[in-house]
Amino acid sequence: MSSASIQILHKERLPATGCLVVPGRLNVEHILQFERLFAGRKITWLVEEAALYDPVMRAHLEKSGSGAMFDSADLAPASAGAQLQPYLEGKGVLIYVPGRSTARRGTPNHIPAAHLKALCAFGLPVLPVAIDSPRSSCLITERKSSLPLAIIAFGTLIPAGSASIPVFQQNLLLAYESAYSSRPLFKGSLAMTLLQGLKRHGSSTRIIDGADDTEFSFGKILAAAIAFSKVIKVETERPRVAIVLPPGKGGLIANLAVIFAGKIPVNLNFTSGHEAIKSCIRQADVDRFITADPFVRKISSFPWPPNRDLIFIERVLPTLKKKITTWFFVSKILPSSVLGLMLGLNQRRDKDEATLLFTSGSSGEPKGVALSHRNVLGNVCQFATRLDLAKHSSILGCLPLFHSFGCTVTLWFPVIEGVNLVTYPTPLETKRLSELIALHQVDVLLSTPTFLRGYMKRIEPAQLASLKLIVTGAEKLPHSLSAAFAEKFGIHPQEGYGLTETSPATNVNLPNLPPAPESVSLASSREGSVGQLLPGLAIKITDPVTELEIPINQQGIIWFRGVNVFTGYLNNPKKSAEVLKDGWFLTGDVGHVDGDGFLTIEGRISRFSKIAGEMVPHETVEAAINKVLHLDAETERRIAVVGVPDEQKGEALLLLSTIAGPAHGQECIDLRYKLLDAGLASLWCPKRIIPVAEIPVLASGKLDIKACETLALREL
Repeated sequence: MSSASIQILHKERLPATGCLVVPGRLNVEHILQFERLFAGRKITWLVEEAALYDPVMRAHLEKSGSGAMFDSADLAPASAGAQLQPYLEGKGVLIYVPGRSTARRGTPNHIPAAHLKALCAFGLPVLPVAIDSPRSSCLITERKSSLPLAIIAFGTLIPAGSASIPVFQQNLLLAYESAYSSRPLFKGSLAMTLLQGLKRHGSSTRIIDGADDTEFSFGKILAAAIAFSKVIKVETERPRVAIVLPPGKGGLIANLAVIFAGKIPVNLNFTSGHEAIKSCIRQADVDRFITADPFVRKISSFPWPPNRDLIFIERVLPTLKKKITTWFFVSKILPSSVLGLMLGLNQRRDKDEATLLFTSGSSGEPKGVALSHRNVLGNVCQFATRLDLAKHSSILGCLPLFHSFGCTVTLWFPVIEGVNLVTYPTPLETKRLSELIALHQVDVLLSTPTFLRGYMKRIEPAQLASLKLIVTGAEKLPHSLSAAFAEKFGIHPQEGYGLTETSPATNVNLPNLPPAPESVSLASSREGSVGQLLPGLAIKITDPVTELEIPINQQGIIWFRGVNVFTGYLNNPKKSAEVLKDGWFLTGDVGHVDGDGFLTIEGRISRFSKIAGEMVPHETVEAAINKVLHLDAETERRIAVVGVPDEQKGEALLLLSTIAGPAHGQECIDLRYKLLDAGLASLWCPKRIIPVAEIPVLASGKLDIKACETLALREL
């Protein structure tokens, strides 16, 4: 094997002094590379007698002239450092050899937490090493032979006595991020990758539009998108084009056509209020809106522009039949490289803007999130690697296209990876969705807990029998809902996490892999968490009060760094500077990472109040109130806690309630005693109850924080 097939990053971090080298994973090829990197230095392989190793690896280590085998099982914890210290003398290096494990593709750390804890307890200087394998975790459109066999990235040396599981994890993830982000794919064009996907899967993969039960191969979708892109080029000279369509063949063709026209699709949230929509249109600076007649009639409340600005897709496509037929045959004959050159698809790439989405506006005016080609390709690759779907799998696309998850995972992902796409215009009609799942044997369902509750009513378990994976996001997945769903349908929903600014997915729980013989199985799901980080993401945690960095296993504000992290809000440098610092993105969410790398979200910082110097989580208080008042939060949101300014303690909690009577003091006193009896701190009890007709929520089911705060402030 040529050493040229392995890339080395941060070689300058190799210490001149002795250290314990701990790679996140290791195989024979990597061992050979380490022998080259540490040539001339004494190497001691640190192995475990009880661990399981590949026979070829064990044989190589045993005959290696580079150093001696050392069984870590012989080490007494109290004297481990002293026993191992002599092996570091004279620039000597100890290299830990992880045992064989079963883990999902793209997992940076194959060392169980218990083993890692023991390694950190040795008290030696530790050098984390991240090893990425592009050939085993690439997109199907990539040519594997052109990719490096591995990318080895060295972390920063952890001084003697300073190593711990969270310190090692954070260091390793940061090194892995630099390795993953260096892949050549991410400098490419989303348009070209979509073209390659549509061509590669043209006859084998299809979209099934559940609104009218029509089916189209990806080959026909490609031809229609190319023909339609020519119309868009003529219609407008502006860089962005608005799309107001639900999931379906029209939405797919429209987005592809805008991309192929060298422009930027802007899927508008038609469920927002008029002012929010007008703000999005103004910020995006669009003068053309792709939509459909039936949809215009259905959402007449939308602030539609004049008819001359509307491009009705169902009117235009029939006029392009001959051109679509021509492009169908041309696209079959010509290779992707030639076709892409003809269409000019490589002109926009890498960090150029690829698509524009808007935040939900739950805590203010919608912000434009300009995602680059690099961002979208990075997240599709991250998501595809971790999901690892079987060939001919199918996914249900019913989340709105203006929803970042619906956009990335039910538009770009199936096109690139060749996943059959079954669509329906709304996630609310669970009866029809269940029929589509059963009829087309759908494998993957993306949903939110709010929408998932609809399946619990009037849906027979047999209708969802084909599902192999259910992923929820946008809001916390309650344990009671997950358990009830699993009991009825025999499949546990898996909670994921992401933000529009991260393209969007960052974390996902997935079913644990079946144990393999002679291998340690690493968990890929943990209840209560949102899962492990997707490949190539780094994380840090800061204290919400001091803003200083703290260990990632402590509760604090979450920051992400990775190829899928956006570079700033549209025309809003002030807001961008508030959330982006040296490549790190401030999520505004509070959480922590456990010893196996699972992230737990404890709420948004906007849903915390600083009362008398203490951070009080609104969601925890709400859960306590629901419990003492015996409210079924799974069925209907009846209360919401809001923080308001308070002269004495900085902030105070107010309770919005649909069950409260007149806002007199006795009701609040009674609730306070119940909460205190339940063990809630006095500081965390609401100061006042405000009766409201309903609790404001967004279309996604998220609490409308801005509207709640407005209701609360009116009463002050």
